Amino acid sequence: MAFDPDTLVYDANGLVPCIAQAEGTGEVLMMAWMTADAVRKTLETGRVTYWSRSRQAFWIKGETSGHTQALIDLRVDCDRDCLLAIVRQEGPACHTNRRSCFYTSVTNGDEVELMKPMVD
Repeated sequence: MAFDPDTLVYDANGLVPCIAQAEGTGEVLMMAWMTADAVRKTLETGRVTYWSRSRQAFWIKGETSGHTQALIDLRVDCDRDCLLAIVRQEGPACHTNRRSCFYTSVTNGDEVELMKPMVD
């Protein structure tokens, strides 16, 4: 059965969340939003393409930073309202220059930084 991005469940703004997970390790790298067209572009090019809510434009991960995400597998959750992109990440995934955007833990009511920025 062919996959049709229009069959996904999008929010009122036409967006679906997409979690990026590192190939091999399973590390959760980031979460960003996609439109149906961003899903199509991702599948057509193999380069993960998100929708920037602040810029109201497509955002190909790594296009300006060089910290690219090559799509290995795209998975749809059971409710069809969230995506999981298994990616080959080059460089840090986070705009703060960290491997993952999830670098802060809430431990006993305190925020604890789990990783430092990567050195280029």
